[in-house]
Amino acid sequence: VQLVESGGGLVQPGGSLRLSCAASGFTFSSYTMKWYRQAPGKERELVAGISSGGGITNYADSMKGRFTISRDNNKNTVYLQMNSLKPEDTAVYYCNARWSTQSYWGQGTQVTVSS
Repeated sequence: VQLVESGGGLVQPGGSLRLSCAASGFTFSSYTMKWYRQAPGKERELVAGISSGGGITNYADSMKGRFTISRDNNKNTVYLQMNSLKPEDTAVYYCNARWSTQSYWGQGTQVTVSS
């Protein structure tokens, strides 16, 4: 099982980034996918989630209207489009795959929002 995040980097406040998480080794289309983030000295927090078929999404309140989660089950990939980024969005972003009691994590990708 592998989850490989990409797309992180350094961006100025107000900018945008699109994160990707490529999955392999399991039946991607059966799994709920989530994005989490962890800032230095803080606990990991949920950013957004999307149902296995993509029809249901949910977001943390501070991300609503700025972030969009989506998935392509043909490409085994989940995305996180992040707009209007703020310095407080700086964190390592992780994708998570979940089905029943099974839960898989990626290694994370760093997002730094700074001028």
